[in-house]
Amino acid sequence: MTDSDNRATILVFSGDMDKVFAAFTVATGAASIGMDTTMFFTFWGIKAIQKGNMTGSSLWGRLMGLMNRGGINVIGPSRFNFLGAGRWMLKNMMRRKQVVSLDELVQMAIDLGVHLLACDTSLTVMEITRDDLIPEVEEIVGVGTFLQRAAGARVQVTF
Repeated sequence: MTDSDNRATILVFSGDMDKVFAAFTVATGAASIGMDTTMFFTFWGIKAIQKGNMTGSSLWGRLMGLMNRGGINVIGPSRFNFLGAGRWMLKNMMRRKQVVSLDELVQMAIDLGVHLLACDTSLTVMEITRDDLIPEVEEIVGVGTFLQRAAGARVQVTF
C-alpha cells in the first residue's frame, strides 16, 4: 500500500444528526489510524458545518435559511425528532452512556486533521456564504475536486 492509497473520503449529504454522527465517527476513526481523511459536505450535509446563523439573501434563500437553520447543535435525528425532543433525548442518552458528543466528535476530527470541504454548488443554490460556515472548513470546491480526492482512496463512504 502506498501513502496515496492510505486515504478515506466521506460524502456527507444528509443533515440528520445520526448520519452526521456516523460520518464524523468514521472520519475520526480513519484519521486516528493515520489515513488522510476528507469529508465533502453537500446539500443538507452543509447544515453540519454551518455556524447556525441566518442565511440567504433573496426571499427564497431567507425562507430556506429560516426553515433549515444549520449548526451542529440544532440538527435533529432522521427519525423521531418531534420538534427537537428527539435530539434532546438522544443527546441525554448519549451523555448517560458516556458516548462522546457530536460537538466533541467534530472537534476531534478537526484536531486529527480531517479535511472539511464544502460543495460550491450547494452553497450557491442554498445561498450560504463562506462566512456562514465554521472556520475549519478548508475549501469550497466542486465535485471534481472531491472526486480527485476520492479516486484511489481505500475507504469511500456516503452518509
